[in-house]
Amino acid sequence: MKKYLFLLLVMLNLNTVHAQFDSIFVDKSLRFDYTHAGNFETEYFALDALIEEPFWGGSKKNLIDTFDYGEYCVKVFDAGSKEIIYSRGYSSLFGEWQTTGEAKLLVRSFSETVIIPFPKKPVILSLFSRSHDGVPEEKFSCNIDPSSYFIRPAKAGKISIFDIKTDVPSANAVDIVILGDGYTTAELGDFIADCQYFNEKMFAFEPFKTQQHKFNLRAVMIPSEESGAIIPATDEWPATALSSSYYTFDSERYCMTYDNKSVRDYAGLVPYDQIYILVNSTKYGGGGIYNFYSLSASKNKLSGEIIVHEFGHGFAGLGDEYFDSSTSYDDFYNLKIEPWEPNLTTLVDFDKKWKHLLGSKTPVPTPDIIDFQETIGVFEGGGYVAKGMYRPAHDCLMHTFKGHVFCGACEASIIRMIDFYTQ
Repeated sequence: MKKYLFLLLVMLNLNTVHAQFDSIFVDKSLRFDYTHAGNFETEYFALDALIEEPFWGGSKKNLIDTFDYGEYCVKVFDAGSKEIIYSRGYSSLFGEWQTTGEAKLLVRSFSETVIIPFPKKPVILSLFSRSHDGVPEEKFSCNIDPSSYFIRPAKAGKISIFDIKTDVPSANAVDIVILGDGYTTAELGDFIADCQYFNEKMFAFEPFKTQQHKFNLRAVMIPSEESGAIIPATDEWPATALSSSYYTFDSERYCMTYDNKSVRDYAGLVPYDQIYILVNSTKYGGGGIYNFYSLSASKNKLSGEIIVHEFGHGFAGLGDEYFDSSTSYDDFYNLKIEPWEPNLTTLVDFDKKWKHLLGSKTPVPTPDIIDFQETIGVFEGGGYVAKGMYRPAHDCLMHTFKGHVFCGACEASIIRMIDFYTQ
């Protein structure tokens, strides 16, 4: 009897949550495209387009962000009551580019997008940017009337969709859309095989293995005119659907795309929470940006490890824990404040990080010696710098691929994010 009463209460709670969502939103998305421009010390946001998309892939319960991750945040307010009704943190290519040497020499612009559930009544959409001191500052705000005829419908898709696993209702799942780049029409069979490999490898690693029943995977079959990926340093410029390119920010293994609009056009053909781009290449490389997109080469011998590493960035907001390789970044972190990434700390406010996971006899900082190599601790070196930044473990998939596992702190962070999307 108690079991049935519990199930009844759960069902009533779900119905109440969905009723709250349905009272303020329609079960589809409003895509807000904008231009993000500036240099190393300035930034500007400008409206580009408003697009109505047919699906809402996100949670209908957890509408307000509780993590405070990302360099940016979108907040949506009811225009009448000024009550916040939706928010999400995210990062972007522009935010990374701002920390490069090039940003001190010129001004650049980037296309970016935020996706919100489609509102029933007029709203105010505001974009916030985190200052160097970690304080969110409002940079852009506009009023949106959902009945406006300037909101254009998304283009009808003429592209085939391949369902890899779709067992869970989107509102209670982490929905991943996989986009292929550099696969010609004749190679789309290879893309399907690479998607199945993605599914196999993604869920071979914990905590994804245990949590795989909470995920949906769909693939969009995008033909490219030519095969491969752009490699500027070797003068390779194939015409691909998404223009994915190595040497992003002049870092050889950083492979990303600036073609945000094409990425979003294709992703919007299905419900999604996360975008993953598979590039038809054997060359080591990829990238992942929190709530923006993740990307990796599909045919490298380390593709499985690259997939989960980059998804750790894009989905859970995990930072890179390595510090001994060259990057294109200058002063990526302010060491006087806590970074927002859950697996990095400057010890300024370590209580908010993984301190609760430490053993009572684990020293802080933790010596990187053999006695502590299997211990969750506070090891110096991470976030591209050797001094002043600390990581949770001697090794982890966010550090190297030698151990083939996430450390306890990263695993806990991933599980918290899965729960946020699915509970």
